[in-house]
Amino acid sequence: MTMKIEEKVFDKLAEILKKHNLSEIEYKYDNIKIKLASQPNNNVVTQISQGQNVSRETFSKEEKSSEPDWINHPGAVKSPMVGTCYLAPEPGANNYIALGDSVQEGQPLLIIEAMKVMNLIKAPKAGKVVHIAASNAEPIEFGQLLVVIE
Repeated sequence: MTMKIEEKVFDKLAEILKKHNLSEIEYKYDNIKIKLASQPNNNVVTQISQGQNVSRETFSKEEKSSEPDWINHPGAVKSPMVGTCYLAPEPGANNYIALGDSVQEGQPLLIIEAMKVMNLIKAPKAGKVVHIAASNAEPIEFGQLLVVIE
């Protein structure tokens, strides 16, 4: 089958699949149908149909992702506990950090509330905030990625 489909179409469909926590998504245009299905083993199955011709491809999400592997980044700051994440010291206040900020070692990054105790999470090293994975007022698991500092 000789058809050219831009990779950004697959990236956008995969993004929608992940964002809305869907198990599969199907997109049709002209006589082409693209179907992406997420599997429990972290693989995505892609099926492309043009008329009667069908092509299937299975790939791992990591292989197709243009997103860096933040969880294994040397500057990854992970949660030391289970709790609720707060990005600011109090409601209505500015967040402790923003993407692109320079931080010093020991500077507050966020708060994790656990059992009614507010635990201040501080920068383990100086550097630039290149990724913020945590969201305000969201539950956090032990070992979950919070921030990446380079």
